[in-house]
Amino acid sequence: MDKNIKEKHKVKPIKLSSNRVWRTYLGGKLLDEWQGLDQASDQHFPEEWIMSITSARNTGREHLVNEGLGMVSNESGLSLKELITSSPQDMLGKKHVEKVGPHTGVLVKIIDSSERLAVQVHPDRKMAKELFQSDYGKTECWHILGGREIDGEPPYVYLGFKPGITKEKWRKIFEEQNIDEMLACMHKIYVKPGETYLLEGGIPHAIGSGCFLVEIQEPTDLTIRTERTSPSGFQIADNMCHQGIGFDKMFECFRYEGYTREETLEKWKVKPELIEKDPFHSETEVIGYNTTPYFRMTMVEVRTEVELKTEGIFTGLYVLSGKATIDTDQGKESLEKADQFFIPANIGTYKLTQNGDEPLKVLRLFGPKIS
Repeated sequence: MDKNIKEKHKVKPIKLSSNRVWRTYLGGKLLDEWQGLDQASDQHFPEEWIMSITSARNTGREHLVNEGLGMVSNESGLSLKELITSSPQDMLGKKHVEKVGPHTGVLVKIIDSSERLAVQVHPDRKMAKELFQSDYGKTECWHILGGREIDGEPPYVYLGFKPGITKEKWRKIFEEQNIDEMLACMHKIYVKPGETYLLEGGIPHAIGSGCFLVEIQEPTDLTIRTERTSPSGFQIADNMCHQGIGFDKMFECFRYEGYTREETLEKWKVKPELIEKDPFHSETEVIGYNTTPYFRMTMVEVRTEVELKTEGIFTGLYVLSGKATIDTDQGKESLEKADQFFIPANIGTYKLTQNGDEPLKVLRLFGPKIS
C-alpha cells in the first residue's frame, strides 16, 4: 500500500462505498429506494454490509474473494481490512487491539427481506471455536427501521423455541422438511419500527417477509440453515445448510431450552435508553454493553450540530436521514442518507453539522466491550 494513502486515512473519517452482498433469499427493493437507485426491485442482493472486514460465505461464489468486504470510496481496490491491517492501533485504538487484536470484532448490515429467510441458527462462541475454529460466534441484534406488507401480512420475525423441543424432535422435522411444523416450534412476532431484539448464538430464528432492519453482530457469516429450499424456491446447497461441519454436528449449534412467548419477549426484546439530550441533539442507546459485551449501537439525532469523541476507540457511522458535514482537523466532508463511514480511533474529536430541513439521524456503531 502507498505510504501516503495509509497516512492520509489514519487522520480522517473514511467514507466507504455501498456494499451490497448476495444472499440465498430475495429482497432489496426498499434498500434500492433507500439508496436512490433507479428501477428498484427484489433480487438476491438484499443486504448492505457496513464497515465490514468480514468476507461473505456463499457456496458457488467462493471466487469472489472480496465479497462482503468494505471498500474505501474513491480509492480503487482498497479495502477497509487492508487499512486496518496496515495500522491497527491508529485505526482501532491501542486498548482495542490489546484486548481484541487487529480486528473490529463487529459487523453491521442493513437487511430488506421480501420473503421469509430460511429457518436458521448461528453458533455461540463456544460452538464456533469447537466446530469452526473461529474466535467469534454470531450473536446478533435486530433494530427495526421500517418495512412493508407482503401479500397483506405486516413485517414479522420468528424467535426462539417454544417449550418442549428436543434435538431428536428438531432433527426429525428437518429430515422430513416439514416446514409448517418447523415454524410452529418457534414464536412468530409482528414487529414495528423502533423495536430491538437480541439474538444470542444458539437461538433459532428467521427474519420474516417485509422486514427492513439494521443488524449488528459478531463478525462471522456462520449460518446454519434447516430448510433445503427457500420460500421462493431457491435450492439451498448442503454446505449452505451445515457450513461444512456436516448434518450431524450442525444440530449441536442449537440451544434447546424453550420459553413462553412472554418469557421470550422479556428475555430478548431490548428497551432503548436515552443517554444524552440538549437543544441541539440527542443520543439514544439502542443496544449497549449492559445487554451484551459483543457490540453497542446508538442513534444520534442532530438538530443543529454536535461534537462527538472517539475516546481512543474506532466507531462506524451510518446515515439514516438528512444531510450534514463531518468536520475534523483535516477538513470537512459531506454525508447524506445511506452513507457509511469508518471513524479511526486516533481522530479524537469530530463535529456533525446538519444541513437542510430534514433532521439528521445517524447510527453510531461500536465494537466489543474492552473494559
